[in-house]
Amino acid sequence: MPLGETETPRWLRWPAGDRPRFAFGADYNPEQWPRHVWHDDVRAMRAAGVNIVSLAIFSWARIEPAAGEYDFDWLDEIMDLLHEHDVAVDLATATASPPPWLTSAHPEILPVDRHGATVWPGARQHWRPTSPIFREHALRLVRAMAHRYAHHPALAAWHINNELGCHNVYDYSDDAARAFRVWLRARYGSVDALNRAWGTDFWSQRYSDFAQVLPPRQAASHPNPTQQLDFKRFSSDALREHLRAEREILRAATPQVPITTNFMVMGETSGMNYADWAAEVDFVANDHYRHPGPQSLDELSFSANLVGNLAGGRPWFLMEHSTSAVNWQPVNLAKRPGELARDSLTHVAHGADAVCFFQWRQSAAGAEKYHSAMVPHAGEESAVFRAVTALGRTLADLAPVAGAARRPARAAILFDWESWWVSELDSHPSSRLRYRQEALDWYSAFLALGIRADVRPAHAAFTGYDLVIAPILHVVPAALADRLRRYVEAGGHLVTTYFSGVVDEDDHVWLGGYPGALRDLLGIHVEEFGPLLDDEQVVLDSGAIGTLWTDRIEVTGPDVTVLAAYRDGAQAGRPAITRRRVADGSASYVSTRLGADGLVPVLAQLSEAAGLASELPEPLRGKVELAVRDGYHFLINRTDEPVDLTGLPGTPLNDAGDLLPPEPSPYAPPPPPPTPHPITPKPSSI
Repeated sequence: MPLGETETPRWLRWPAGDRPRFAFGADYNPEQWPRHVWHDDVRAMRAAGVNIVSLAIFSWARIEPAAGEYDFDWLDEIMDLLHEHDVAVDLATATASPPPWLTSAHPEILPVDRHGATVWPGARQHWRPTSPIFREHALRLVRAMAHRYAHHPALAAWHINNELGCHNVYDYSDDAARAFRVWLRARYGSVDALNRAWGTDFWSQRYSDFAQVLPPRQAASHPNPTQQLDFKRFSSDALREHLRAEREILRAATPQVPITTNFMVMGETSGMNYADWAAEVDFVANDHYRHPGPQSLDELSFSANLVGNLAGGRPWFLMEHSTSAVNWQPVNLAKRPGELARDSLTHVAHGADAVCFFQWRQSAAGAEKYHSAMVPHAGEESAVFRAVTALGRTLADLAPVAGAARRPARAAILFDWESWWVSELDSHPSSRLRYRQEALDWYSAFLALGIRADVRPAHAAFTGYDLVIAPILHVVPAALADRLRRYVEAGGHLVTTYFSGVVDEDDHVWLGGYPGALRDLLGIHVEEFGPLLDDEQVVLDSGAIGTLWTDRIEVTGPDVTVLAAYRDGAQAGRPAITRRRVADGSASYVSTRLGADGLVPVLAQLSEAAGLASELPEPLRGKVELAVRDGYHFLINRTDEPVDLTGLPGTPLNDAGDLLPPEPSPYAPPPPPPTPHPITPKPSSI
């Protein structure tokens, strides 16, 4: 059974009696190298402090060179070698990429895109999540792996598949169509209920039988929006069902070994609803790669924060990130000195008890040969490997932090996958809206003010927070609207934005005016949206600049204060930002996109009204990020310059090299230390 929110997840299976420690390592692909390199690898792993590797992720063709014929000799050898050198194994089920013999014999397992074109082999993840034939072959391999390695002493965890849905989340094949119909029948029960939910009287789409329903393949115009939403739900669920199928085999064979799969909470990866997946694994794991841009560091923190909350505040596993450049961006920049440590420790600050990279040794051939690794093409006598070994020493010094839970903040940003999906569908008031960017802008504003905020799934509890931001909370079922109302009436302070509260769970508009389900709570009425063209902007009477969106707001409720109005544009003189007092709480609305910088003064005002203040001394606010794990305080440099920490209490390490916990009130004004503790450019410090 899936783990409940109150249950303690099983963490890595370390040797009996082993002290708490951070997992440190990488994906390891020994099959790419001759055997003599393997011995060099384990020697260098020991030197770097590596204690775990993910193995066999893309090894199906090696393990099963023909249907039902297995070659485990090489894998046995490397498992034994790793164990002899005290390196544990996160063993993959190897099902991520089907081998050529399988796709040649059964091309019907290959995905089909929305245009009807087959997605051919030659890369990876060329399989349909709903293919019965693929499932049969994949589960046979999982059984063989589980039987072979159930009791191997190196086995620390099972790694199901790899990055499920990275390239095959949406499959429009006939297998997918059949499975979609089964999913719809289970969801709606009858065709009449489906017709009501999908609004099929529009454009003569009414169905008389489930057999008539198709995935939203390429159509003459905009496909039915609720059909698109349900297909997104179904596609995420289909991958989750594959995860469950592999997991149940592993749990039956090895109940003592924890199981995970690597999420991809980063950037615009939206297809998998990880809020629904988190309870399916024994511990949450994530892959994260930075994208260049002005909010690159904030996005890293935002993603790590969200993963920490998906894990319920418990430790989680950073399965992949990069030591330096990646290979798949238009321009792939190498990391500067200090960035490898800073990036890694930001994840640790938000709850990661494992820091792993893709990959151990940089490939000499293949599509990812220019992707950085722990051992680069330049070898061990390189700046990258020196930075890797330094990080290994740091993580060893930080061992007392391992297992510490994240300390909740007093503010939260709600993150909702379904609002992400629906708000960016076609045939909307603006195609320029970007859900995750708006959420990230609010997070950056919190960081600029030095206020900690949690990024939480919208279905999770938020009653313990003084201030809750719900950016573009577009999909608001009646039950969620009721939770938000009760939160405010109990003294909470809610802030939401443009295009929020507009539709229910079936993507049907809440009638009576916008913002729909939140209209009465906010005490405002919007008759018509006012999206802006790309080159348009509006000025607020506060001097702030708005882009993308405006609303024609009419104040309708009691106790509503206009915090800012439009100075120009079509809505000149009308409210732009409102706040309604409700008992000891409040509900506020921001009707335009202000961007990260423009949100700072707005958030400062709303935070003060909610009784929130920064835990950081004023000179550090905006320069550093504060993250807390059970009393251990992490300060992360958000700038490219050193930050002077003179005046802060505590020392990172004592003379014996042991981490010291901070004082109970770490940011009370202390006597100045004898010497300053500067944060050097980019790295993190505790």
